[in-house]
Amino acid sequence: MSVRTQEPGARLRAGLRVFCFFLLLLAAGRTALADCRLLADLAPAGAYGMADGSGQPTHGCRLDRPMVPASIIKIATVVAALRILGPEYRFPTQFSVDDGDNLYIRGFGDPTLTSEAVAVMAVRLRQLGLTRVRTLFVDGSAFDLSGLTPGQAGSDNPYDAPVGPLSVNFNAVPLERHPSGRITPGEAQTPFLPIMAQMGRTRPAGRHRLNVCAGGCDPAERVARYSGELFRAQLEAAGVPVAALGGLRSTPAGARPLATLHSAQTLTAMSRSLLHYSTNFTANLVFLACGAERFGFPATWDKARRAVAESLGRQLGASARAIVQVDGAGLSRDNRVTARAMLGLLEVFRPHRDLLPRDRHGWIKTGTLTGVANGAGYLADGRAYVLLLNQPASRRAMLIDRLSRLPSTTGPTVPRDS
Repeated sequence: MSVRTQEPGARLRAGLRVFCFFLLLLAAGRTALADCRLLADLAPAGAYGMADGSGQPTHGCRLDRPMVPASIIKIATVVAALRILGPEYRFPTQFSVDDGDNLYIRGFGDPTLTSEAVAVMAVRLRQLGLTRVRTLFVDGSAFDLSGLTPGQAGSDNPYDAPVGPLSVNFNAVPLERHPSGRITPGEAQTPFLPIMAQMGRTRPAGRHRLNVCAGGCDPAERVARYSGELFRAQLEAAGVPVAALGGLRSTPAGARPLATLHSAQTLTAMSRSLLHYSTNFTANLVFLACGAERFGFPATWDKARRAVAESLGRQLGASARAIVQVDGAGLSRDNRVTARAMLGLLEVFRPHRDLLPRDRHGWIKTGTLTGVANGAGYLADGRAYVLLLNQPASRRAMLIDRLSRLPSTTGPTVPRDS
């Protein structure tokens, strides 16, 4: 029997390989430790990442820890919507009439129906031959939603307003209550509506912009009432008398299509606005539109989640699994992202980064809830970054300053478990 012995040179080479392997592990550990020190004094449980032009992390800490994203999830909504709907997408609104001079307005979630936009539509309908309306009905069949929008707290604040297929003025009611008790519109472009009198009578004197469901309501019915009242007022201002409002009713099969009018803004323009002003209302309607485009009407939250997750998966690959999105705005605390997944998302979004607000460091989208202060964007030199702070004290501004001073590097990425 022969016994094989290892040559001294082979043993030396094997030993060197093991030694080099441990040196690499040690270097990686030191890199991760050094990177986490950036957060240690201000956000010991925070996470961050910075990436080069390929989307690969060059600096980071806790890159794979799931965190509540708040409004930085709006970037995911826009990334998916630009792919599913297209940059030039415009929301439609359908108008039909029956033989009894009844008008049916079927909305599909246009978030840009302000008082001015509704006035323009009313004039156009008059030009198309609409001369009188016996009863105006709102067709809500394009949505099938139940309960509050995910993440809503049920407050009176406009940012907490519900969404609906035919929504006007972001479902916020502008009114002014005078010391005498008289109620008038809170803005020049919006006519007086009966809903203002109802919602304003218990308010203190002053100007208010109220969630349409302030004080509690059935969202579908209240949203339909508000939009119906505004369309009625603007039609009458355009010379089309409306005898009555009929509330919610689906368009009957025998009704004659009068017009399909589209939003003046494209999806690209809406995306810039929703990212600049962090408009929850618009983000959620865009989110719902993605689901309806992919899986058909009526729009539902489940369809939207599936459509956006599918789109992000195709664009980001495996890292998209770390993005858990239940609403389009980031209000829900059930949303989750990791710093690594956000860096991948930012790389896909890079051609559209000018849709983001600018700050002194570059481009940024912030995300804020109670106990959450996040930021994601691009430095002026083009590097992408994300900062996730789920903690009571916000140290976002100071930490982004630190991130901006990190040296640019093309060296090895930080370890996956950092």
